[in-house]
Amino acid sequence: MQQAITFLFSNFTLTLFVVGLVAAMISLVRRPRPWSRAIVVEALLSWFLFFSLGVSFLYNFIMHVFFSEMAASFIGWQTSPFQKEVGFASLGFSMVGFLAFKGNFGTRLAAILGPACFLWGAAWGHVVQMVEAHNYAPGNAGVIFYSDILLPLIGFTLLWMSQMRAHVPAYAR
Repeated sequence: MQQAITFLFSNFTLTLFVVGLVAAMISLVRRPRPWSRAIVVEALLSWFLFFSLGVSFLYNFIMHVFFSEMAASFIGWQTSPFQKEVGFASLGFSMVGFLAFKGNFGTRLAAILGPACFLWGAAWGHVVQMVEAHNYAPGNAGVIFYSDILLPLIGFTLLWMSQMRAHVPAYAR
């Protein structure tokens, strides 16, 4: 049991992505059928924003600000004052993610774009650490590395899919 809990918290980006999928499915099950493509995409996007951005970056804030030694060790780094800065940036991304949960297109774009810049920059930093410092710590080269790349792609894809409805003729919906 302890190993499972450790895995879930150590791979929080994957865990919260899956929780978002489950929340989307629960919200869909509570809706009358048939579900349109727009309703499914909205459920997936809104719960993605809530969990993969809102909750995930809130967790990142807590870890980097209040448990900085543990977070640094997980990444394979020494503790640094910059962790607090990363933590507070994460808090900002978290708040925008929560706002975007039921927000408009602009809010949702901002909620995905800011973290995308951060996460893709972090992924590049992970690659540099793997190549130059041979840092293969779980927080540098594990699930976090892949989610840094994939989560923004998923977010942009869901946002794009949510806007496709506006460009589909009414007879084709």
